[in-house]
This record gives sequence, structure tokens and C-alpha cells, in this order.
Amino acid sequence: MSHNTFGHLFRVTTFGESHGLAIGCVVDGCPPGIPLVEADIQRELERRRPGQSKFVSQRQEPDAVKILSGVFQDERMAEQRTTGTPIGLVIENVDQRSKDYSDIRDKYRPGHADYTYDAKYGFRDYRGGGRQSARETAMRVAAGAIARKVLDKLYGKVTIRGALVAIGAQTINRANWNWDETANNAFFCPDPGAVAPWTEYLEGVRKRGSSIGALVEVVAEGIPAGLGAPIYGKLDNELASALMSINAVKGVEIGDGFATAAMSGEENADEMRMGNDGKPMFLSNHAGGILGGISTGQPIVTRFAVKPTSSILSPRRTIDRSGAETEIATKGRHDPCVGIRAVPVGEAMVALVLADQALRHRAQIG
Repeated sequence: MSHNTFGHLFRVTTFGESHGLAIGCVVDGCPPGIPLVEADIQRELERRRPGQSKFVSQRQEPDAVKILSGVFQDERMAEQRTTGTPIGLVIENVDQRSKDYSDIRDKYRPGHADYTYDAKYGFRDYRGGGRQSARETAMRVAAGAIARKVLDKLYGKVTIRGALVAIGAQTINRANWNWDETANNAFFCPDPGAVAPWTEYLEGVRKRGSSIGALVEVVAEGIPAGLGAPIYGKLDNELASALMSINAVKGVEIGDGFATAAMSGEENADEMRMGNDGKPMFLSNHAGGILGGISTGQPIVTRFAVKPTSSILSPRRTIDRSGAETEIATKGRHDPCVGIRAVPVGEAMVALVLADQALRHRAQIG
């Protein structure tokens, strides 16, 4: 299987399967001299880790990361720092239940990648989805933690935050948006008024053995104007590609996205004035902080849609590998709304793109 590497100058290669011994990644291109210890990475992994509420997979994985290479500290150094060489990371899998998947060994889950993997490779790892499992995204979050530190080194404090803004048809009230609230509930929800109705709604979905989709918003602040390149290196192009690479993502938009199709030119244009600091300022941000593929210095706003989890208890019609028609009901420990744990994954992918673009910008512009 090819295409396991992401990025240009800041490159991440992930490896491992859901029910294998471990998952891991190699981060190449990280500049030297950046303070980095396992706790820096673990903080981000804790936000994605399964088993933290009844609304996510109950698989009990500690997701304890180990740094294998790419850092150094001796008695003359106050802290451990990156060396500029490849950073190896690994997380052991400790709570696999492969027997839960024995009933679907030869059956294809509707809406899942079971059939397409079989069609392409001629076999598949049905235990938790193997390489196609969202378990792989833990390493994206780990690498994203390093990308955040690269951005902070280059630009001071860069903030990349994500929030769940809709579960199914239930949306937040944006007038109540409070970033601090995303750490106070199981949904990464920025609207405290939406938490109770979401809890009741998702509890019903869970008890039915079903699943539901979600909409995630990620905002990056502190990125200067100038990142990205016209034509094939556009910043929004690469953000969209990165977010679409996350399991179960079926749609991405930048700024006002699809809503701009209903706008007039006057409504959509982000008018400009000169700020008191002598720098240009924008009166709105319909473009999501990107114009012509290049960052404007405004907050970079992205949004992505996550489809419902395909592994559900409700019986569905399908076929098996021989072509025989049958039914399938998936056992195991699955997320009734996989969009919840996609929030830190989306943040990580945005961080990876921005770190890569920042290093490319420095290489070309200085």
C-alpha cells in the first residue's frame, strides 16, 4: 500500500493497523532546537483518545506515545530538543478485540471501505478495519503536536482550535460561541446551550444501535499573510486535501464555503481599510483568511462534514465476498458519532499543512 506520507518539507509517514501490535509515524523536516518531550504530544492525544464518554468508542487505549528518535538532551542542556533528524513516534495497541469482527470476515459493511479495499488489494484486514481504521488518526494528532511547536517557533503563538458545530441536523447558536466551553463537555461544543439537547439526542442514537454525522469547524489564528502559492500550492487547496484525507470526511469548505454561491459580489467581498497599526485590515472574513490561495493574516476558517459511522448494530442489506446477498449487523465498540473525535484530528491536519507551508514559504522567500 502506497501513499502513507503527507507533506513536502514537513513530512509525516504513518504506519500500523487497528489491531496490530502498534501504530506509529516518522516526522521528517522538523527544524532543530525545538523543545519537545512526550508530554507535549500526550496532551493532544488525550483529547482524541477513545473511551472518555459513552458517545465515543469504548475501546480503552491509553495512547501512551513514545519518542524513539530525533531528540537529544545531555547534562549541559536544560531541556530536551529536536535535532533536525527524523522523529520516530510509536503507540502500542493494548485493547484489541479481534473476535468482535469474526462475523463480518467475509461481509462488506455498507458505507464502509470493506468492498473497495478488497477490490483494490484482493484482501483486507477486517479486524477493526486494519489500515482503514480511524485508529491511524492518533498518529496524525501526535505529528500535529510537533507541527504546532514548529509554528510557534516561527510565528510566536499560533492558535489552532476546533469545535463541533452540528450533530445531525442539530446546530449550535453561534451567538453563544465560547471557545472555553469546548473543554467543558464531551462534544467539543462551543455553545453551552446545545450540550443538553445534544446529549439527549445522541443518547437516543446510541441506544438504537445507530450513528449520526457531524460538522466540525477549525480556526487557525496567528498565521501571517503570505503562506501558500498560486495555482497548485494554494493554501486552501492543501487544507481541503488534508481534511478530506480524514476517515469519514465527505465535504470541506473554507470561510463561508458553499454559502457564497448564494451571495452577491457586494456581500461576499471582504472590504479593506488601513488599520491604526499601519497594516491593512479587513472588515469581514467571508474568504476564511485565504485569497488566491495565499493567507491574508486573518483567522483561517475551515469546516468539514463527517458522515455517520458505518459500523452499526442495525441490520443492513449487503453481499459477501462470494457475491451472495446477506445481512450485516456490526458488533464491537464504535463511535455513535465519529465526528466528535474528529475535532482534534482536524486541528492536527490544519497544523500539519500550516507547518509545511510555513517552511516552504521560508525556503522560497526567506
